[in-house]
Amino acid sequence: MVPFAVGGTLVWAVAGLVLLLFFRDWLTAHGHQNWLGICLAGFLLGFPGLAVMLRHDAHRRRRRTGN
Repeated sequence: MVPFAVGGTLVWAVAGLVLLLFFRDWLTAHGHQNWLGICLAGFLLGFPGLAVMLRHDAHRRRRRTGN
């Protein structure tokens, strides 16, 4: 599950950077500045999601080994 959490976090980061670097003027001109905030929120929420997935995978490993 961890790769999915890392992948999702990276997708939000890349989307935010692309919007920031290449589409900032377009976003401002069309009133869509909140898209940058949405990307930032997705990126930041990826970290608690990653922590949950790390814990989930650790518990699953423990259950499979019988400890």
